[in-house]
Amino acid sequence: MQEKTAGARAVSTEDKLRDYLKRATADLAAVRRRLRAAESAEREPIAIVGMACRYPGGVDSPEELWRVVRDGVDAVSGFPVDRGWDMAPFDAGAAAGVEFTREGGFIDGVADFDPSLFNISPREALAMDPQQRLVLETSWEAVERAGIDPLSLRGSRTGVFTGVMYNEYTSRALSVPEEVAGHLGTGSSGSVVSGRVSYTLGLEGPALTVDTACSSSLVALHLAAQSLRNGECSMALAGGVTVMITPNTFIDFGMSGALSSDGRCRAFSADSDGTGWGEGVGVLLVERLSDAVRNGHRVLAVVRGSAVNQDGASSGLTAPNGPSQQRVIRAALDAARITAADVDVVEAHGTGTTLGDPIEAQALLATYGQGRPTGRPAYLGSLKSNIGHTQAAAGVGGVIKMVQAMRHGVLPATLHVAEPTPHVDWEAGAVELLTESRQWPGGEEPRRAGVSSFGVSGTNAHVILEEYRPAEPAADETPAAPVVEAGGVVPWVLSGRTEQALRGQAGRLLAHVRELDADGEGDDGPTVGEIGFSLATTRAALGHRAVVLGSDLADFRRGLEALAEGREVPGVVTSVRVAGSAQTGPVLVFPGQGSQWLGMGRELAAWSPVFRQSLQECAAALEPYVNWDRSLEEVLDSDDQTLWGRVDVVQPVLWALMVSLARLWRACGVVPSAVVGHSQGEIAAAVVAGGLTLTDGARVVALRSRALRALAGHGGMVSLATGPETAGNLVAGFGGRVSVAAVNGP
Repeated sequence: MQEKTAGARAVSTEDKLRDYLKRATADLAAVRRRLRAAESAEREPIAIVGMACRYPGGVDSPEELWRVVRDGVDAVSGFPVDRGWDMAPFDAGAAAGVEFTREGGFIDGVADFDPSLFNISPREALAMDPQQRLVLETSWEAVERAGIDPLSLRGSRTGVFTGVMYNEYTSRALSVPEEVAGHLGTGSSGSVVSGRVSYTLGLEGPALTVDTACSSSLVALHLAAQSLRNGECSMALAGGVTVMITPNTFIDFGMSGALSSDGRCRAFSADSDGTGWGEGVGVLLVERLSDAVRNGHRVLAVVRGSAVNQDGASSGLTAPNGPSQQRVIRAALDAARITAADVDVVEAHGTGTTLGDPIEAQALLATYGQGRPTGRPAYLGSLKSNIGHTQAAAGVGGVIKMVQAMRHGVLPATLHVAEPTPHVDWEAGAVELLTESRQWPGGEEPRRAGVSSFGVSGTNAHVILEEYRPAEPAADETPAAPVVEAGGVVPWVLSGRTEQALRGQAGRLLAHVRELDADGEGDDGPTVGEIGFSLATTRAALGHRAVVLGSDLADFRRGLEALAEGREVPGVVTSVRVAGSAQTGPVLVFPGQGSQWLGMGRELAAWSPVFRQSLQECAAALEPYVNWDRSLEEVLDSDDQTLWGRVDVVQPVLWALMVSLARLWRACGVVPSAVVGHSQGEIAAAVVAGGLTLTDGARVVALRSRALRALAGHGGMVSLATGPETAGNLVAGFGGRVSVAAVNGP
């Protein structure tokens, strides 16, 4: 007996041990999964989904920046004449034998600003640093270029990370009007450059202004990527801005002998003699790649990895440190989980100075120049050769340039390189200057680029960009049907905060239409339906509004010309939302009988799975209550005028079509704030609004239409607004020879 008991205890102990080991194994597996998920989140690529910019050479978009670098445009010009710069120091320097350049890269129309778009008063706008104005405008544009209504981000955890290094705007003010003085504090504050964007758009993620001098915008992008990966924000606006309000930077660097003699940056060239100053603004809208894919946003490229460090104790406070530059490059490559040989090109800091360029080139040779396959050097270029050193906006400009280069498959040439500087041992590694434009063919691996920025403060930043290649759909996965089908009359909707802004929008869209007209309507260009869909769903709906109707580009060209000129023509409708009225969404209006035609709904049912499925659900709901000798699908396919003339057929059919159209609109992202209808349209509206279930709506419309047909069979159909008692008297008065289909009233 004791032996049996001991054996039972042994078995029990083994079972407990086995269960414990199973639980421990399961726990370890769960821990490993969590660790892998955490590590994956820490290194997840960051998608660039929107870009906007202003740079020298009349650049007001990423497309224009690409034109400048693609065509080898030298965008450096004389000093602006609209800023009231005092030229006396330049004249005095020339008299003393010190030559100051009087050329640089400048943004056009720095003073141009429409404060009404951002609900800012003219007085406050006057007190605002132009850098604040430019960041506001480009942030708005970057969001719209991502296909997102900027006003829809209100209350979201969207962050703002902005590089800024100048606060000179109020330094020249000798006297300030009293009504403006109250705004000078916020108008000239660097922190408000990012904070104002958050305030204006109602963004509730982190808002940081970064000043690490010339590396500011890349540091801002690095911080934005970290914030996204840490879950501090859902999206982020990242970039930088520089506007030179005074010529002091030219004077200071001219006195030190670090300024280019003609304002051009000769990056890595043997005849480089100093940097050339420029200004600009660039903003990127970024989010985690998984979020971008899930949200259906177009991914322009991804930030695969980035890193930031410091020069520390270099040979001088402002002197660059080669080993630190190597370390920041290697850290960025490690964050991206790739090797230097995986990167095709580097957009260098490349300012054209005799000290900085050789140090940077040697760091690149020691990193990107090593371990590369034969015949595949790392190419080297610098945007500064086109537009000058745009300082806090330089790094983000390089990012935009490289994103565009990836998308076009071309490596643009670097200007002003007579021959590579002899102060660098170019044989020490496989790095080659882009002295001419080169094709950038795609291969098995995605295109990749590194972008560098080094601040005079000693803060270095490096970013690894990668071409985005969406995953191939599974073999059994049906591609989503296109949202817009061309054909028929299409509405193009436009809006602006003021009538002048609305006309301006019409003018800009008109220029785009003329470009499409010149190119010809081919397979590569957008259809009028696709343009209409984008205008309706991705732009803010502001107070002054217009709808231009047309079926081809010629129609829209005529309508937009009239709208831009303020002329009234058929096919163009304008309106103004009354100030103080509630901001509402779309309203769906469902008509009564008479809106039908033979063949309606056939092509849409064949094209849209959502519409077709809804029709099938409506048919199933109607089946118990209709007495047709054919199905809903057969009715839609029929050209029998007699059948379509029967009230008990056409009304349920129209009801099903309207309910299904509303379902399709919702699938396209158009959610109504109100619905209204007439006759069977009332019943459809009740179903769409949720007042009736689909089954109840089918029952009401079917039985009502049968009653109406019975009434018509006795000699006529009359619609009266009356109460229950009067209706009862009418029935009795006609000896029961009338049917009451519906009773309206209390």
